[in-house]
Amino acid sequence: MNTKARAVSPGLLFWSKVIADAQTLKFYAETAPAYAQHGSDEPDQNLRDFIVALPTGAKVLELGTGGGRDAAFMLGQGIAIDATDGSPELAAEAERRIGQPVSIMRFDQLAATACYDGVWANACLLHAPADELTEDLTRIHRALKPGGLFVSSFKAGTGEGRDKFGRYYNYPDQATLESHFQAAANWQSLSISARPGSGYDKLPTSWLWVSARA
Repeated sequence: MNTKARAVSPGLLFWSKVIADAQTLKFYAETAPAYAQHGSDEPDQNLRDFIVALPTGAKVLELGTGGGRDAAFMLGQGIAIDATDGSPELAAEAERRIGQPVSIMRFDQLAATACYDGVWANACLLHAPADELTEDLTRIHRALKPGGLFVSSFKAGTGEGRDKFGRYYNYPDQATLESHFQAAANWQSLSISARPGSGYDKLPTSWLWVSARA
């Protein structure tokens, strides 16, 4: 959620990250009810494929649960969910939908080790600071059980930027994203595919979907 600092003092770096993070969080704080309702209630095929690939009785960590739509579907399929979001306002919306607590957690606060059969991160790690993404992926790999499945999605681009709402995005291309994953951990398998779609801004978007096994 932060802009990438370039050749600044540690103090300025800290404050630039706080300000940038606040700008993205401000958007979600102000739009939480509407954002939680946008999109289709029909589960995405990527989510269906993720669920099918999980073992019976799976426990899943969801990063960036948003309004809780994906979490609600997974719970309905008998999957145990630890839902999290960096926005307190969105976490509250998700709690109302799924009827269980949603933890308020930044990506860099993930400290679990070998706890999860799967990690679902739909359209959330795209807000991770570009210079933090490799470390975040390392944390996710550590949180997975051996052989655990990680699925995530990113808006493709050519480097960091903001959308028309002021939200920060890391906007990686496929090669850059692959390099982050390879630097983060030794994955058993890793695949990245580009698929057309859109988002809250209703603009045509090239999405990079990643599937990786710990």
